[in-house]
Amino acid sequence: MLSDRWIRMIEAHAEELTPGAEKDLQSSPRTRSYHRLPAGELQHRVYEVYRHLGHWLEEKTDYAIRRWYRELGATRCAENIPLSEVIWALVLTKYYLWDCIRLAGLAGSAVELYPQQELDRLVGYFFDRAIYYAADGYEGEAGRRRESGAARSVAQGQAR
Repeated sequence: MLSDRWIRMIEAHAEELTPGAEKDLQSSPRTRSYHRLPAGELQHRVYEVYRHLGHWLEEKTDYAIRRWYRELGATRCAENIPLSEVIWALVLTKYYLWDCIRLAGLAGSAVELYPQQELDRLVGYFFDRAIYYAADGYEGEAGRRRESGAARSVAQGQAR
């Protein structure tokens, strides 16, 4: 399938895609908290998304995506990055990829239009799941933090 060929190309060019997406995240007013993340951390996460896109799409289960993005959500919660910014960061990463795909002119003819649409659909499907699991991981970490804070408050109250 042609979309498989393009997914492999995205993975092969992950290193070239990463700086543009990273720049978008560091400059967007909707991702202000990302501006303070260490460049290496942000670069690594963006690179990993593009580098492993095919694996995540081929696996046909949510396991790898769920595990990776729940961890991402929990980490961003621990870093006190607002959930809205986490979600927007994933949206920007998807938009940057779509822009690069379109600029590459994958659909040079009507025959190639279907594979490009299929690739767009697969990428959208992937990012929709990634956003859901990142939010789920974020909310889980926020809940653990609330419970931990409540337990500390009770313990401090009993100590008085």
